[in-house]
Amino acid sequence: MKLKTRLIIAFLVIILVPFLLFSIVFWGFTRFQRHTIEQNYGVSVSVENISDSMRLIGQTTQGIFEQLTEQSDSDPQRFLQESYLEQINEKLLEKHSYLLVRKDGELFYNGSGEDVDMLFEALPKFRSFSSTSDGGSYIGGDIRVFVKQLDVDVPYAGKDAFSEDGESSKKVLTKPDTTSEEEDSKISIFIISSVSDIIAQNGRLILDLLISIVVILIFAAFLMIIWIYTGVHTPLQKLSEATHRIKEEDFDFELNVKGKDEISELCRDFDDMRQRLKDVDEEKKTFDRQSKELISNISHDLKTPITAVKGYVEGIMDGVADTPEKMDRYIRTIYIKANDMDRLIDELTFYSKIDTNRIPYNFNRIDVAEYFDDCAEEVGLEMRERNIVFSYINTVEPGTLIIADAEQLKRVINNIIGNSVKYMDKDKKYVQLRVMDVEDFVQVELEDNGKGIPNQELVSVFDRFYRADQSRNSAQGGSGIGLSIVKKIVEDHGGRIWATSKVGEGTVMHFVVRKYAYSDQSVS
Repeated sequence: MKLKTRLIIAFLVIILVPFLLFSIVFWGFTRFQRHTIEQNYGVSVSVENISDSMRLIGQTTQGIFEQLTEQSDSDPQRFLQESYLEQINEKLLEKHSYLLVRKDGELFYNGSGEDVDMLFEALPKFRSFSSTSDGGSYIGGDIRVFVKQLDVDVPYAGKDAFSEDGESSKKVLTKPDTTSEEEDSKISIFIISSVSDIIAQNGRLILDLLISIVVILIFAAFLMIIWIYTGVHTPLQKLSEATHRIKEEDFDFELNVKGKDEISELCRDFDDMRQRLKDVDEEKKTFDRQSKELISNISHDLKTPITAVKGYVEGIMDGVADTPEKMDRYIRTIYIKANDMDRLIDELTFYSKIDTNRIPYNFNRIDVAEYFDDCAEEVGLEMRERNIVFSYINTVEPGTLIIADAEQLKRVINNIIGNSVKYMDKDKKYVQLRVMDVEDFVQVELEDNGKGIPNQELVSVFDRFYRADQSRNSAQGGSGIGLSIVKKIVEDHGGRIWATSKVGEGTVMHFVVRKYAYSDQSVS
């Protein structure tokens, strides 16, 4: 997953998940709060009145207020009876409320059992306010109560009207004046409900919701941090370990990171780089090994002709070559060995040019018949000096041209023949050079009767440092770069080279070079 997509998802989750969880928590807390209020106050709670504390308080005592209203219409004298007031007050206490009764401006009954002087002074005057249904008035400040008021005119009924047993109750604070003239009493019945309890419950709900919001936000953020951190940290940790291993030149591992995000792509690119570094390191090690092998081969191959030259020179100096025939043979042998050393040094110089891709070519139009006739004459002379039978066949039409570097093409012929001569193991040795016309190409074949090359090794004979005889004590020696130079030159001429061989019978080297057509623009 792309890092951009991951961040977008994280942003949406941080917004949507808290909203969803908060909705669930709000529903749960509200449901719990409604259940609690319904149990404590015995009133049905809706979403509208749970947010309106005054309305909710009014509903809790609505039934009792209606009962008092009915009583005021049927028998208002009961408001002066202690037992009735106690009965009403007990019902109110269950709803976290209590009853106050004011008679003729004086406190007549206090259902709270506490000092209510401050509240009593703040109560509405007789007939100044009339509560209906679940309505009432709120007294704020330090008192904070919700008041329902019912005002009743009670006719005077005698001195025992206010007490069933003729004795005043401890909660009935004032007796009627029995000496005064008969007159109606002005009774105000107050249902007092504490606002603090309801507000406290709503406050706890709000506090719980706020705490829930904070917890939900922290939880959602924590999940997103873990998700993003895991998606980023794991590949970065692998990348860091891979970097450390490469620093220690350890390339034998694989940075396997799955995913389609930018960091995973970076890890895969890094692994590609590691693989290339590994290949380069292996090539360097191979090159170093081959270079050491080349130096060893060159040292071995130079030592052999130098030893021979020294031996023949010492023979001449000591007078061993005491006849003209011996002297001529010694000098020819020294000449041949010197040529071998010169060719070996020339190969080494040319090899360095191959590595730097700075082979100097001088392409020209070459007449095939003339060129290979001269080449065969030169090679034949050298073969006779080595007591090797040489034959030459050219079936190419006169006037056939190729585009080639004459000097480098001669190097190809000499390297192939020199390689053949080194591995001849028969008493009667021969080399044959054949030049043939094959459609658009000129094909050259060099055949010998040497020991041959196994089929499984034919694909390797043109590799650098390949030697058919791996023994370091081999008399043939060889640097192992001759045929690799041949392959490089032929391919640079736009041709190709291959070998066929039979073990014990000999080897044939084939290479082709494209003919020159007058329409070609490669050479003017």
